[in-house]
Amino acid sequence: MKTIDELLAEGVSGKRVFVRADLNVPLSGDVITDDGRIRAVQPTIARLAEAGARVVVASHLGRPKGAPDPAFSLAPAAKRLGELLGAEVAFAADTVGASAKETVAKLSDGQVAVLENLRFNPGETAKDDAERGAFADQLAELADVYVGDGFGAVHRKHASVYDLPARLPHAAGSLIAAEVGVLKKLTADVKRPYVVVLGGAKVSDKLAVIDELLGKADRLLIGGGMAYTFLHAKGYEVGISLLQKDQVETVKEYMARAEANGVELVLPVDVLAASEFPDLKGKTPAEYATVDADKIPADKEGLDIGPKTRELYASKIADAETVFWNGPVGVFEHPDYAGGTRAIAQALVDSSAFTVVGGGDSAAAVRTLGFDENAFGHISTGGGASLEYLEGKTLPGLAALEV
Repeated sequence: MKTIDELLAEGVSGKRVFVRADLNVPLSGDVITDDGRIRAVQPTIARLAEAGARVVVASHLGRPKGAPDPAFSLAPAAKRLGELLGAEVAFAADTVGASAKETVAKLSDGQVAVLENLRFNPGETAKDDAERGAFADQLAELADVYVGDGFGAVHRKHASVYDLPARLPHAAGSLIAAEVGVLKKLTADVKRPYVVVLGGAKVSDKLAVIDELLGKADRLLIGGGMAYTFLHAKGYEVGISLLQKDQVETVKEYMARAEANGVELVLPVDVLAASEFPDLKGKTPAEYATVDADKIPADKEGLDIGPKTRELYASKIADAETVFWNGPVGVFEHPDYAGGTRAIAQALVDSSAFTVVGGGDSAAAVRTLGFDENAFGHISTGGGASLEYLEGKTLPGLAALEV
């Protein structure tokens, strides 16, 4: 795939360069609570602007239903991007309408504009190729060159990700190049021991990647809500913990395959259990008990891995050469249940391995818990995209850049 270095060598001064970024940041009202994705794409935008390009940045945010919704406006992200660039960033109030056309037309060399949320237009996410293509045609009128740098969206067959690159000369931005380089280290010539930590709520979200990793990883450490389906499959009482009964037989088969393949599949040995889910807004102190994983009371649910499990998992990470982590191992948003996720993050920091935090809630947890991002080998901007790459799937956004 063509790189941004090659594109810059050809010259972009005076050209309208459309950058498909991932500015899908979490908001509390109009306040950004984690600007990691904006900071990740800022270097690509800055390089293009410094080279004299007229940069048109586009992204989605959240899941609006194909129509404008103020709750999902990209205005806060545009403002933050301007702060990071140290320059004014123009903002278009629509995607391909009068405001977008006027805003782009007014750009001078080296200036940057952000279009409103792409998903305010139903053509962006349309299943129909013609509808999606028609929207891509409108976007193409705003640019001369396309740069794909929204890694968090490359697993989506959307107009700005998949269809637009076919209509313009295109290249991969610095972020996508870095993300792909890291993922190749997790799939080809992996340094061993290779340890994968998987958390998150539902085991169904991770089945495909577990299936793939059973032939590649040396150890799988399981935590989060998904762990209780594994514990149930072992015959343990899991109380009112999150449980996907329809996945129990699949999980049993995976545990048998892990043993047959010599993959060490490690489950919690103790958990923090409570009678109710914690208050995540007021974050009032929670009442819980630390119990062995095979002795969860029938009226309680597990909400974090316990202290013995934290030590166990840290020991399983300590001698690793490569570690991939996707998904918190507890309800880290509440301080009383953040200890397990903090312990995993600290184990990665303490390790001499090449460590990758697989985007999404894991990346948010690292920042929320105050860890230095530079202490990790790589923090991905795309949890879903990372998992699908590891599953061996073809990602539409990457395929489009390779043509």
